[in-house]
Amino acid sequence: MPDLVTLSALSKRFTTPGGWLSKPRSMMAVRDVSLTIPKGAVVGVVGESGCGKSTLARLVLRLLEPTGGAVRFDGTDLTTLPASAMRKMRRRMGMVFQDPYSSLDPRYTVADVLAEPAIVQGQPPAATRIPELLDQVGLSRQMAGSYPHQLSGGQRQRVGIARALAMSPDFIVLDEPTASLDVSIQAQIIALLQSLQRDMGLTYLFISHDLGLVRYFCDRIVVMYLGAVVEELPSPTATARHPYTAALMASNFTPDPMQRRELASLTGEIPSAFALPKGCAFAARCPRVTDQCRSTPPPLVADVDGHATACFHPLGAVGVI
Repeated sequence: MPDLVTLSALSKRFTTPGGWLSKPRSMMAVRDVSLTIPKGAVVGVVGESGCGKSTLARLVLRLLEPTGGAVRFDGTDLTTLPASAMRKMRRRMGMVFQDPYSSLDPRYTVADVLAEPAIVQGQPPAATRIPELLDQVGLSRQMAGSYPHQLSGGQRQRVGIARALAMSPDFIVLDEPTASLDVSIQAQIIALLQSLQRDMGLTYLFISHDLGLVRYFCDRIVVMYLGAVVEELPSPTATARHPYTAALMASNFTPDPMQRRELASLTGEIPSAFALPKGCAFAARCPRVTDQCRSTPPPLVADVDGHATACFHPLGAVGVI
């Protein structure tokens, strides 16, 4: 499949303002991330809280301006577009946010929320569009006049999904869309997203801290640690080669008693994002660390199958190119 989205050495630096007793400090929230998202695919990005996943999501849609690198959408470099052209391009994009309550204006009815994307684009929605969107996400048409506080968490998230679909996009970023929901509601939302993706040919970038969910939902998995990609798994069944990914997989709880095992845990301190170590950022927590790891950042190297790992001592890697 051709690539719909291509990220090239994408980076984002944040700087804190200084004060009377402190100096300004800067951190790289996203560090030289390069990846591709094929049309019709579901690519997952996973990692611990604070690793840069949500920042990456906003950079992809240019809700944040990158410090360096490029984002190409269907061949167009978004980072070079003027505001007016970027607004038109966003008709082909959507985003579903983590918190379904804070992402909806409490003063707007559901109908107002779903009409807003078209109004922003200068295209007032047709009278039938809002009922169609409610049907698509499994909500009653009578909910059009409801306010967010009158809806359950799952219903609010369905409204958020409907809003992302309002302009019939090709690409949707899902920023932990199930994180604030009950487990039973999570399953319903994932089933809805799968159905929409299948019926509409959508392309997803799925952000999550839940590796088990990412392995179930996604076609390909990108693992981030402190702003950088440390591993790309070409399929959800691929075996982890980076020690960090292996630890994430080993710590994933399974309810099946036949597969029950002792959950793994990582030791050591996570480095400060304001003072990253000279070498590998994972060195202080890695059981396979060597002096080379502490002194030199490992490059992200792919093998013949497209499995990429940023590690000098990967687990069971073969055919590296």
